[in-house]
Amino acid sequence: MNKNIQVQDLGHKDYKDTWDYQEQLFKKIVDLKLEKRTVPELVTPNFFVFVEHPHVYTLGKSGDISNLLLSEKQLEAKGATFYKINRGGDITYHGPGQTVGYPIVDLENFFTDIHKYLRLLEETIILTLAEYHIKGTRSEGETGVWLDVGTPFARKICAMGVRASRWVTMHGFALNVNANLGYFDNIIPCGIKGKAVTSMHVELGQEIDAAEVKAKILKHFAVLFEAVMEYSEIRNQHSGI
Repeated sequence: MNKNIQVQDLGHKDYKDTWDYQEQLFKKIVDLKLEKRTVPELVTPNFFVFVEHPHVYTLGKSGDISNLLLSEKQLEAKGATFYKINRGGDITYHGPGQTVGYPIVDLENFFTDIHKYLRLLEETIILTLAEYHIKGTRSEGETGVWLDVGTPFARKICAMGVRASRWVTMHGFALNVNANLGYFDNIIPCGIKGKAVTSMHVELGQEIDAAEVKAKILKHFAVLFEAVMEYSEIRNQHSGI
């Protein structure tokens, strides 16, 4: 089993370009897994990609398009794009000030339990928020990380949606660090009516250092997954990126 994970930061990148790049990494792992059937000594790699997207709305494969409250012209006026994609979950927003993480890993290098994978992703964010004295929790039946669950002030701070095939994951989480929350007014986030969203900078009343947040996320991810994070110096130099 290979518990090393290659960390890449793509900076500020278009959603579709990044999705294509995810697919490249995903295919690389799956192809190696198939080849490994005849060459058992082959080792499958793991990746963890950070990115910040321009304004974009994405709808999961089981999502309801009616949860997007904008027409095509209104999207264009707001400088936003829309994609229907192959992850789980409903609709969400990505944009500047949001830290997006895409672990593209072979779970057979760690454990074969997608439920456990999602819970550890949530725990990674919960532990990161705790370092800023923000109490993140889970909401039963709703993937992601929330604040003040069970109260009239419940609000989501981190959305999650993943795809897994042959125990290889893609897509991931979107943590609102310094995000413009106004863009969430144009959707019913995750298809859940009557619940608000929030951002770390709103909760703390100040701008947050995104690089510091990413470092804390990786620290907790490494511990929870018993992984070794290998930091790549490559940024924005990938094929198609």
